[in-house]
Amino acid sequence: MSDARPGEPGRPGAGGGTAGEPGPYGVAPRSLVQRVTPPLGALAGVAAAFAYVGTVDPNEPGHYPVCPLLRFTGLLCPGCGGLRSAHAFIHGDPATALGANALAVAAYVLFAVGIVFWLVRAVRGLPVRITLGPVWWWSGGVVLAVFSVVRNLPFGAALAP
Repeated sequence: MSDARPGEPGRPGAGGGTAGEPGPYGVAPRSLVQRVTPPLGALAGVAAAFAYVGTVDPNEPGHYPVCPLLRFTGLLCPGCGGLRSAHAFIHGDPATALGANALAVAAYVLFAVGIVFWLVRAVRGLPVRITLGPVWWWSGGVVLAVFSVVRNLPFGAALAP
């Protein structure tokens, strides 16, 4: 019998140790390229979308479909003005971007912080586990709802695109 305890590093049966050996879950450690591919892929997709919006001006009619909620009800949804905001943001006009959709600009900044966090953790070989409790999801929904209601009221005209 061996005195090795499963899961203890440096002992037989631990499932970890030198490179090439299976890790704690029976999977070999991933290389740097394998670790950074998902965050860089997400960044590339968002960058491509921003590049398209930066090239094709949403202020010119006919390039993008009209928001269905706006078209059929006349009400602005939380995303209305998001493409114009992205276009202005790409062209270095933060005041116009905020005027078109302030919540979208906050989302761009939040995405940038998140992607940097993800990349740094991937380079270091650390897992990314962001768990948001129900209070965060409900709070986000309330922010979207309040933003939508206020931008459709006369005193919230500054939030309308």
